[in-house]
Amino acid sequence: MQQDEKPGAGKAWSGRFAEAVDSLTQRFNASVDFDKRLAEFDIQGSLAHARMLARQRIITGRDLADIERGMGQILDEVRSGRFEWKLEREDVHFNIEYRLTELVGDAGKRLHTARSRNDQVATDTRLWLRNAIDEIGHLLQRVRERLLDAAERHASVLMPGFTHLQVAQPVTFGHHLMAYFEMFTRDAGRLADARERMNRLPLGASALAGTSFPIDRESVALELGFDGVAENSLDAVSDRDFAIEFLAAGALIMAHVSRLSEELVLWMNPRFGFVRIADRFCTGSSIMPQKKNPDVPELMRGKTGRVYGSLMALLTLVKGQPLAYNKDNQEDKEPLFDAADTLRDVLAILGELLQGVEPVPERMAEALREGFATATDLADYLVRKGLPFRDAHEVVARAVRAAETSGRGLEQLALAELQAFSPLIGPEVKDVLTAEGSVAARRHIGGTAPEAVRAAVARARARL
Repeated sequence: MQQDEKPGAGKAWSGRFAEAVDSLTQRFNASVDFDKRLAEFDIQGSLAHARMLARQRIITGRDLADIERGMGQILDEVRSGRFEWKLEREDVHFNIEYRLTELVGDAGKRLHTARSRNDQVATDTRLWLRNAIDEIGHLLQRVRERLLDAAERHASVLMPGFTHLQVAQPVTFGHHLMAYFEMFTRDAGRLADARERMNRLPLGASALAGTSFPIDRESVALELGFDGVAENSLDAVSDRDFAIEFLAAGALIMAHVSRLSEELVLWMNPRFGFVRIADRFCTGSSIMPQKKNPDVPELMRGKTGRVYGSLMALLTLVKGQPLAYNKDNQEDKEPLFDAADTLRDVLAILGELLQGVEPVPERMAEALREGFATATDLADYLVRKGLPFRDAHEVVARAVRAAETSGRGLEQLALAELQAFSPLIGPEVKDVLTAEGSVAARRHIGGTAPEAVRAAVARARARL
């Protein structure tokens, strides 16, 4: 196998080894192809570390000035795409450190004093993930706002509510949308919780045991926006709970996206016909000219598996690791990056898609007439007349069976027919058997009445 020209060429640890790393090992070991996206956060963390070293008189003020100047140039090169990433330098950290040394000499070599790549990468990843969580949180908030807008707009649109995918009781489309608002609100809370627990600085743990230099970790934490420092050096360098917790929260977000997507796909089907989805979110067929396929909801539903897979990958990654840092942890980044990218893309398009979904009230009303959706209202009516609920349930079940046999709805049965099942039924029952009357009666908090939905929207806007 082809080897480097001299032992350990281009490696920060080359002095220990008598022979060079072969090219296959070098490619297998390197992470720069994917961890270079940490570059700006690596620079941010390095500058905070360097300023602390200078304050503690571990490096000189001149060294600090050189480091800041060199890092400024490197940041410009990274942002402009001019930075030359080299595989033989393994990762984002060594690539930046070597370039810094090329630019400012010995000051660049002094930057790594009192730290290790172990606490460095843990810090960079937290900085990157904190930023990703903030971006995803903003996109999630926009989705919630769009749901509120649609729920308010359609607060009075009647539709069937389902259990077991069978018509159950009348609800309003606005109420249905507010269920997803509640799901995504819990998701936002989980993201915030994960961010809070993650926001502790690992830097200063060094390789695993801390450092003998008189560092000031708290000042670095303050500069980088952390709420405090990781208290145990062994845990600080090996902990990936923060990434797993984010992925678990992300998996639940995608579960909710997938449930909504599934309903949109079903509702767009002509057998339902409950909604129309704007053409800009659909595609056609290469062979069937009549087709309009809900590709965006389908793809969002499919991408759920990517985030689930990332979560399982990291759970598997950490389950057998002894303390402290192990090279296994290099494998945390690609699943983490992919999941965050997927969440950003999905939530961004979901926020737009929600503006392109419109209900078809006449089809929803037609479905309400097919499933005896007001049967429970008739039972409640009989309970208010004094009949025990279990007896009322039996009376209504027999009425439903008779209506079904005759091919009619409950509201189409004559008063005399209804009274044959219970003499407690009076003429006012006709109001009870309408879908409008059913939803209007559910005015309590959490109910489906239009006024309850509008009140829920108002409370939600206040929380947002």
